[in-house]
Amino acid sequence: MPVLSVNGIRLHYKDTGSGEPVVMIQGTGGSHSVWHLHQVPALTAAGYRVITFDNRGIPPSSECPEGFSVADMVGDVAGLIERLDLAPCRVVGTSLGAHVAQELALSRPDLLRQVVLMATRGRVDRARAALTLAEIELHDAGVVLPPRYRAVVRALRNLSPRTLEDDQAMLDWLDVFEFTAPGGPGNRAQLELSKMENRLRAYADIAVPCHVVAFSDDLITPAHLGREVADAIPGATFEVVADCGHYGYLEDPSAVNKCVIEFFSLPIGQ
Repeated sequence: MPVLSVNGIRLHYKDTGSGEPVVMIQGTGGSHSVWHLHQVPALTAAGYRVITFDNRGIPPSSECPEGFSVADMVGDVAGLIERLDLAPCRVVGTSLGAHVAQELALSRPDLLRQVVLMATRGRVDRARAALTLAEIELHDAGVVLPPRYRAVVRALRNLSPRTLEDDQAMLDWLDVFEFTAPGGPGNRAQLELSKMENRLRAYADIAVPCHVVAFSDDLITPAHLGREVADAIPGATFEVVADCGHYGYLEDPSAVNKCVIEFFSLPIGQ
C-alpha cells in the first residue's frame, strides 16, 4: 500500500478503480481491508474510484498511542483528499468513521459532494457510555480474554439475531473473530472518541447532501440514534436495513451497497 505524510502522521491507503472518487472511513479498530470484501467491488463495478485507508491508530498507519481527537481524524481525511486531489468527492463512513465524516461535512464542505453515514449517532446515551467506559477499563486492566470468548462476545454485540441463529454462518463468523488480533494502543486511543458530546445541534449547519443508513438490530448505534442525525442535518435522508446488526454492511452487503449506489446516483440537491 502507498503511504502519505498527512496531518503530521503516516497514513496508508489503497486506491482502486477509476471514475469519480469515493473515500471510505472505517470504524473503531477497523482495517481498510474490510471495505474490500463487498463495498469496494460493488462501487468499482458501478464506475467509481475507491480510496480506502487505515485510520490513525490502526497499523500500518501511525498508531499515535498518546491519543488523538476526532478533529485530528477529520484533518487526516481532509489531508488525504487534498493530497490525492479528490475534491469534491463522495465519502462513506461507518460508526466512528461516520462521526468523522459528519464533522468533515461540517468543517470542510468544500471537499465533499455527498456523504453516506452508516451506523452513526450524534450523541451518546447512558447505555453506550457505560459500555465504552467498561471497554476502556477492561483494556487498562491488562486483561487478556481467551480468543474464543472474545469472538463470541464480539458476535453477540455486532451481529443480528438472524445471523446468530444461522449455525453455518456463525461457524464462519466465529472463526474470523477468533483469529482477529485484539486491538493495540491505537485502538485504545480510538475508544476514547466514543465519549462524544451531543453534536446534534451543530449538525444543523451541515449543507452537504447526506444519507443516513441504520441497521435494525444494531446494539452499538441503535437505529433511533441514526434517525436523530438524519433529522438534525437539513435535507438528509434516512433508511433502515432490516435484520442487520452493527456490521450490517457485512451481514447484508447487497442491500447496503444498493443504498449507497442509489444515493450516489441522485442528482445533487435531490
